Amino acid sequence: MAGMGDGYVGTAQDGVRIRRLEKQREAERRKIEELKNKSASSGGQTGLLQFGSGTSEILETAFKKETVGLVTREQYVEKRVNIQNKFEEEEKEKLQKLQQEEEELQLQKRKKRKIKGNPRLSFSEDIENGSDEEDGENKSQKSKWFGNGKLGKDPTVETSFLPDSEREAEEQAERERLRKQWLREQEQIRNEPLEITYSYWDGTGHRRVIQASEDYLCCVRKGDSIGEFLRAIQQQLAPEFREIRTTSVENLLYVKEDLIIPHQHSFYELIINKARGKSGPLFHFDVHEDVRTIADATIEKDESHAGKVVERHWYEKNKHIFPASRWEIYDQTKKWERYTIHGD
Repeated sequence: MAGMGDGYVGTAQDGVRIRRLEKQREAERRKIEELKNKSASSGGQTGLLQFGSGTSEILETAFKKETVGLVTREQYVEKRVNIQNKFEEEEKEKLQKLQQEEEELQLQKRKKRKIKGNPRLSFSEDIENGSDEEDGENKSQKSKWFGNGKLGKDPTVETSFLPDSEREAEEQAERERLRKQWLREQEQIRNEPLEITYSYWDGTGHRRVIQASEDYLCCVRKGDSIGEFLRAIQQQLAPEFREIRTTSVENLLYVKEDLIIPHQHSFYELIINKARGKSGPLFHFDVHEDVRTIADATIEKDESHAGKVVERHWYEKNKHIFPASRWEIYDQTKKWERYTIHGD
């Protein structure tokens, strides 16, 4: 193949590709040579001074640029002096500018220190820059604000959302006072005497009343439990009923509105919680009927029936017979189906 060595054995396409690559390499070689020539010709007269050059080097470089070609001795000296004077003026301007920037920086630092030293006073700049009259007004205003012992606080600003140890201490003291007052009131309620109408049930009803009297030995209070109430009932009924004299308080049951109320519950709990039974409220202990001229199913009936005191042996023997068949254990978390109860 023409243009190839004697040992070349490639195809025509390979030869074309090789010639194209040789032309590209030649063009790149020429560009590199041109760049080298340009850098060599302008190497001594660069318009930019090298970083870190000394003052003498800068002067020498500027002087060379001004004295290109033939010049007389007077022109040579004049240009030398002019360049040196110009350079000195530029240096003075730079120095003055640096000094001015340093002074401004120091002034800003002093202002920051003043603000940081008295952060509560938002009018400090007005006091410094104002006139003598404004200074007098500010001083009088400051004396008014500082007279209450709390420096820098503006009484017109809303601060209720901020933490305040004094206010929190007052609130805590008020809560503690109200808590003690509430406990005293509840203790007074517990100590109030309670008049209870009940019926001793042994198949027939024997209605009795425990009077709300301070002097009566069998008096029951609102804070007493059902067990303490049954102990008072036992003392009241013992002279009349032999079976009551021979039994214990644990074998007596108190049934109110068809619910057997356990001994550990107190009358205070029933009153405070407004407990209700199947046929009426558990917090009324008298006997009254709910008389209405207009029937309204949305309003609960307020009629109250006498609670029954029953011996446990009698209940176990007759719990499959009415009315004991309707009795259930009281559960304060349960809602009961309501109906009208028959007489005791």
